[in-house]
Amino acid sequence: MTLFVSHGAPNLILHNSEARDFLASYGRDLGHYRGIIVVTAHFEAREPVLTSAVHPPMIYDFGGFEPELRTIVYPAPGSPALAQEAALALQAAGFTPSLDDRRGYDHGTWVPMALLRPEADIPVVQLSVSPNHDAAWHYKLGEALKPLADKGVLIIGSGAATHNLHEFFRGGYQFDTPAPDWVRAFGDWLDEKATSGDVPALLDWQHGPFARENHPTPEHLLPFFVALGAAGKGARGERIHSSQQYGVLMMDAYAFS
Repeated sequence: MTLFVSHGAPNLILHNSEARDFLASYGRDLGHYRGIIVVTAHFEAREPVLTSAVHPPMIYDFGGFEPELRTIVYPAPGSPALAQEAALALQAAGFTPSLDDRRGYDHGTWVPMALLRPEADIPVVQLSVSPNHDAAWHYKLGEALKPLADKGVLIIGSGAATHNLHEFFRGGYQFDTPAPDWVRAFGDWLDEKATSGDVPALLDWQHGPFARENHPTPEHLLPFFVALGAAGKGARGERIHSSQQYGVLMMDAYAFS
């Protein structure tokens, strides 16, 4: 099994919401893994980069939110050994990965992980996304990681089912504003194609309904394709959670198997 979660705004961790409750409750039955690789939308590089710090620092990569967010520390260890293992798997598949032993946990990692695994007892390695490459490239990136997923490593894609911040700021949406039809249309299309295992349609996501309106830039959807690829050929997705925040942010989560 692999996962895709929508991490929302950094203050997801502070306030009650359906998405927060889901992540906290789902994590209670997550089980134990020898390591977790989080593919985070907030870590961009032209080619794959894996974090390899033993004790990753925190990155507070946002502004304008509650100051207490900058006091949160997610103390899970890193794993240079797992980072190296993943790099070798990617290299064998024709990628040119590198390791970064300085980069810390960005909010695409520590926000969902603090809810899913507050014990912070499983080593976490982050993997970058590459917006200069397409969905098919990221799917193949996931395929290269399947041997790790088969050997006790949980692959989590952390992004957003829909993510249009320009529309959010322009439209004056409130936290409980219902999702407009054009947002729900893309979220439902993603669910339909994932549930049916229609990988070709998913990789051609730009032709989904209102695709560019929901993802003007692709970085928050790219982790979805890595998680899908890491589940292996013939994998199907199950939408294990669906809710929305601020109208334009679908907080959907998927399990692939």
